[in-house]
Amino acid sequence: MFPDELEGAFREFPVVYLPYGICEPHGPHSVLGLDGIKAHGICCATARAHGGIVAPPDYWHIHECGGYAIWASQRIGEVRSWLTAVPPWIHFKNVCYQLRAVDAMGFHVAVLLTGHYGPNWQDLKTIVNLLQPHFAMRMIGLPDFEANQPGFDEGGDTGDHADKVETSLLWALEPSGIDASRMPKEGVSGHHFGMGATARSANRRTGERMVADEVAYIGRLARTLLAEYQERERVPRKPLSFADVERIWTESIEPRIGDFESMKEFFEGQSEPPAPDSQWRLNWAVPRLQRR
Repeated sequence: MFPDELEGAFREFPVVYLPYGICEPHGPHSVLGLDGIKAHGICCATARAHGGIVAPPDYWHIHECGGYAIWASQRIGEVRSWLTAVPPWIHFKNVCYQLRAVDAMGFHVAVLLTGHYGPNWQDLKTIVNLLQPHFAMRMIGLPDFEANQPGFDEGGDTGDHADKVETSLLWALEPSGIDASRMPKEGVSGHHFGMGATARSANRRTGERMVADEVAYIGRLARTLLAEYQERERVPRKPLSFADVERIWTESIEPRIGDFESMKEFFEGQSEPPAPDSQWRLNWAVPRLQRR
């Protein structure tokens, strides 16, 4: 958008969408970056339908440590992963600074949408709640599968990893990003670069319907938060400085981040770390200084 277009969109609907994802293996049938492409595409579709402005997608996200590393050792294997991973505390500190930036611009609402799963979305909700008292801007964080209602089918599948749901969503948002001919044949064993078992059931038309459902859900959410902002009695605040963000991080977030779900060495159902000679053992154990 050109500057005058941004100003016009801001006046009409002062809502910003911040999409998050990661470059992560999602099967040989999907282009790299599905999570971020998906979140960004859904945000753009929401802005076109309801108004608002989409921030640049952030592809630097959480992987390689704790339960994520265990999952990767089992589902990706010892191949070049093409991951864009940073430690959890780096990702979430970046979120703090991104929120500071959009609040300083004057946005009334910020919707943070992550297309990357695992427990990081729970931590996203936690950090938004910890930061909300410091902002007049209303904020919410959610994974895209939370907006995917009723899901893929009557079975209620709202999210997965490189399975029928995510494959269908990317197919709808970026048709050139899916090549079904690259899927391994049924019954062929192997990790298949993180591909899920139901990917062959993906359907572009179903993906289009799910995108529409998510756009409607997020649009309603944005309007509700905007009304909440407008109804509140607001005390004028100065924008937060970088020093303010560092103080909030040190006082309100750093003491809690060791309890974040993304920091756990084992996720539910896991009991063994990656093998000692696995590439995924390198960052599996989160530094104790951060886990305190």
